[in-house]
Amino acid sequence: MSLTKTTTVDQITVEEIGTILYREATKILEDNVEISKKFHRSSLTPAQDLTGVPANVVAICNTVWTTECVAAYQAAQAAAEAARNA
Repeated sequence: MSLTKTTTVDQITVEEIGTILYREATKILEDNVEISKKFHRSSLTPAQDLTGVPANVVAICNTVWTTECVAAYQAAQAAAEAARNA
């Protein structure tokens, strides 16, 4: 009997404003037969620190988060903050 544990990013979504959503699937296998699966979901906003983020997600972030995307996200956040304080 051999138990193994694998974690892979199985889903990545890019939202219009540049937010990246991703899901990691952790599987426990016994003799290469899946006996357990658990999901962990995370989100990243433009220009967020990517320390510890899986490499394939970082690659997408670096592609999507152009200077224009980051500026638009920051402007939307500033507008939302101004509306809350009005």
